[in-house]
Amino acid sequence: MTSPLWIFDLDNTLHDASPHIFPHINRSMTAYLQEHLQLDEVEANALRTHYWHRYGATLSGLMRHHGTDPAHFLWHTHQFPELRHMVLRTPRLRHVLRALPGRKVVFSNAPQHYAHAVLKLLRVADLFDEVVAVEQTRYRPKPDFFGFRHVMRRHRASAAQCVMVEDSLENLQAAKRLGMRTVWVNAGKKKPACVDVKIRDVMQLPGAIK
Repeated sequence: MTSPLWIFDLDNTLHDASPHIFPHINRSMTAYLQEHLQLDEVEANALRTHYWHRYGATLSGLMRHHGTDPAHFLWHTHQFPELRHMVLRTPRLRHVLRALPGRKVVFSNAPQHYAHAVLKLLRVADLFDEVVAVEQTRYRPKPDFFGFRHVMRRHRASAAQCVMVEDSLENLQAAKRLGMRTVWVNAGKKKPACVDVKIRDVMQLPGAIK
């Protein structure tokens, strides 16, 4: 492949967000729904999960059904006073990313302030040409096609030039439908049809792509 454009998801792709960060975000989102929709904790948690499963992002359901201000929601649900203690940094990540030829972009459903803070803590922020966060997609998060097409336009890349590296199968399905090459970061054994390459973690990436 000549001059690929590597498109990386952030959470659970470039770092492991499951132990500390995702639980914090889930609690913050549930609390937000409790406050702004006058729900108890059980109702708020159920609605958060329902929208996430139905639309791929809780925010999408809130905007569609409740007129939630996306900037307000994202700011209040992505506050991390102790972020430096929550991000699990793998020292070899920088070496792995530098070994990949071509341009690199982060494409995340998270907000800009959070994505930049995480990349800085991972010590890889300077290796990316751009961070495309949910604000740049007009709050139409993956797997909506809008953000994928925005990335391709911004970097004058065809889908065939793009390699999407992502832990979410739904997002990879969208990338594959557009014609991108797909890399699934997943420790399981199955390899669905929309996945070109499966790796256990991003450290395996240089040896997995031919």
